[in-house]
Amino acid sequence: MPQGIVITGAGSGIGRATAHAFIAAGWRVALIGRREVPLVQTAGGNPALILPCDVTDPAAVDAAFGQIAAEWGHLDVLFNNAGMSLKAAPIDEIAVTDWLALCGVNITGMFLTARAAFGMMRRQNPQGGRIINNGSISAAVPRPGTAPYTMSKHAVTGLTRSLGLDGRAFNIACGQIDIGNAATDMVAAMPKGVSQADGSMKAEPVMDVRLVADAVLQMARLPLDVSVPFMTIMARDMPFLGRG
Repeated sequence: MPQGIVITGAGSGIGRATAHAFIAAGWRVALIGRREVPLVQTAGGNPALILPCDVTDPAAVDAAFGQIAAEWGHLDVLFNNAGMSLKAAPIDEIAVTDWLALCGVNITGMFLTARAAFGMMRRQNPQGGRIINNGSISAAVPRPGTAPYTMSKHAVTGLTRSLGLDGRAFNIACGQIDIGNAATDMVAAMPKGVSQADGSMKAEPVMDVRLVADAVLQMARLPLDVSVPFMTIMARDMPFLGRG
């Protein structure tokens, strides 16, 4: 039986590219996202479990993973990828409603999907699995005006560290991939110029998003007694090393 992966935020960007990589590698793939049509487009006619789901809704998440359990009976990997960002601004110009929306996806959504996957992996036979959280370089080195996003990604890092510890007793590995300037709609402005720490605007290099998908696939293929707690993959010349 092929291994199975659940990918959240699978309707576009990194999630879509990762789904394509795993489908091509012969995995069973379950696609989670808010809207059905983008998920169907991601599948591209290939067999996939299409699960429209709001990751901020506990009941919806539990229902989605219940369907995965019913269809597959076993889950090998969760790529906990769904996330959002806000337009850069000083913290006092950020609407509280926008902050709460971001927290709902980037923190609560991550928690709920990890919780559901962890529970399934803990109770299945054979026991175990792998959770890969999509973190961010920003958790280590923020960009100007990104307090909400940066705070949320620090929370993801805390989740990764905690699950990496708690999962040992249940043969569950947990790691994180921190991604810098993968070519998706979220970073479309990078080649045109983005704000720097010194107040200037500079173009930044980007990398092919398929390289990120390949890295996730590499992590997923490892035996469960091996962990990659944190991986950073980035466009080589982006201002990360030395940023500030």
